[in-house]
Amino acid sequence: MSSISTFPGLPVLDKAAVALASGSPRRRELLARLMPDANFKIISADIDESRLPGEDPPVYVRRLALSKAETSGRMWLVTDPAPAHRLIIAADTSVVLGDTIYGKPGEPDQAVSMLQELAGKTHQVITGFAARLISAEGDLIKEEVATCTTGVEIRPLTRTEIDWYVATGEPLDKAGAYAIQGFGGNLVNALRGDYYNVVGLPLVPLISLLQNFIL
Repeated sequence: MSSISTFPGLPVLDKAAVALASGSPRRRELLARLMPDANFKIISADIDESRLPGEDPPVYVRRLALSKAETSGRMWLVTDPAPAHRLIIAADTSVVLGDTIYGKPGEPDQAVSMLQELAGKTHQVITGFAARLISAEGDLIKEEVATCTTGVEIRPLTRTEIDWYVATGEPLDKAGAYAIQGFGGNLVNALRGDYYNVVGLPLVPLISLLQNFIL
């Protein structure tokens, strides 16, 4: 990816060391639209993503985003004790229909079932995103978390269309069994809200959140 300068009005991205607490190539590509990709680290956080009993989807994704940011920050301090302020950006995205959260299908049959349930309906894609600024010693300086919700209408799908899409292999590592930025865009009839939220990192809401971080 070609290098860009930091997005205007976000000095924290230049003054602090930055890490993205995600191994998602899509989130990496999106963050690289705000700052040079060579200027931030990838520190993927492995956490328990189990949903708590009675936990609403927005609360769930906020909790996971905060947990990822905190876990990634601890890992970073251990692996790289360089004396610098550190900003960790984290996100968690869920596909929600009613009160059901659709995770990543483990196998093709599960992907087929998910797509059959989503077909012809409007579901919500909810992303919790967090920024955590810590000192060189690991002390918390500032932390914020927010959510972004986008409505996605999947058009009615035939079984032949679903089988075709599942055969591409794309749904198997995607929440809700589709990727809007890939072949899954063929399935989407309408979108209401932030497109990049569906991809995995809502850029405009993230910019607004990062404007609150001053060094």
